[in-house]
Amino acid sequence: MELGVQGLNAKATLGPAETRQLARRAETLGYTSWWAGEHVVLPSPRTADSPMEPTDPILDPLVHLTYVAAVTETIELGTGIVILPQRNPLVLAKQAASLDVLSGGRLLLGVGVGYLEPEMNAIGVDMAGRGARTDEYLDAMTALWTHEAPAYQGRYVAFDKVDAHPRPVRPGGVKVVVGGHSPAAFRRAVSRGHGWFGNGTYDELVAHLAGLRRAAAEVGRPERLGRLEITFMQLNPVTVDADVARRYADLGVDRLVVYPLPLEDPVDVAGFLERHADLPR
Repeated sequence: MELGVQGLNAKATLGPAETRQLARRAETLGYTSWWAGEHVVLPSPRTADSPMEPTDPILDPLVHLTYVAAVTETIELGTGIVILPQRNPLVLAKQAASLDVLSGGRLLLGVGVGYLEPEMNAIGVDMAGRGARTDEYLDAMTALWTHEAPAYQGRYVAFDKVDAHPRPVRPGGVKVVVGGHSPAAFRRAVSRGHGWFGNGTYDELVAHLAGLRRAAAEVGRPERLGRLEITFMQLNPVTVDADVARRYADLGVDRLVVYPLPLEDPVDVAGFLERHADLPR
């Protein structure tokens, strides 16, 4: 089991000096993945389902990860997650391929359908169609990354007689990690993702893995995707001890991601990373 860190593109850790210091320290400590979340806008005033105050700063994950790529050597760069229906899929495919090339193939493109209706409304995306839109966008991006003559025809995106280079470093395109805990998200991970990204408690993960197994019995998995990789971030509490880490490893978790909340002091975040660096893997 590998160890990752999430969320340092927000609040007190988003500055260039803090990012440079923490990213290099995480890499030195043996963390193998660095994840950045996304919210383009947030409800103001804050709603009960919003994870942040509307005035809390959060950087665009792809811009942030490009900076992290420039100051590190080996750590994988994950979006945890990009809200895919809010993005133009061809533009995102170009951005992702560009970052993948500049980082030497280190990008993990985590995607999800989103859940904050005020954010969706502000960007002009219909909440009801976000799942179908996400599926089409993933298929369209894969076509642009991998097909000799890229083309796609769908309800939400269509193109033909175009191409985009450079392609991602991997011949099969950027690694896609699908986030979410619904049956639809589990099916999407199985059928379209190299991996799945979840969060919650240990007991919730047990239930999510059962959901992924049910999805695997319902939908096919293309051979090009290989084995489904499991990435999980513990919440409530955010601190992980050695015994719990071993239990995650026993469940088959590939990447355990820690989240050094509340992100109010870079010194505290650095201490959190130090304390978790020796977790059993």
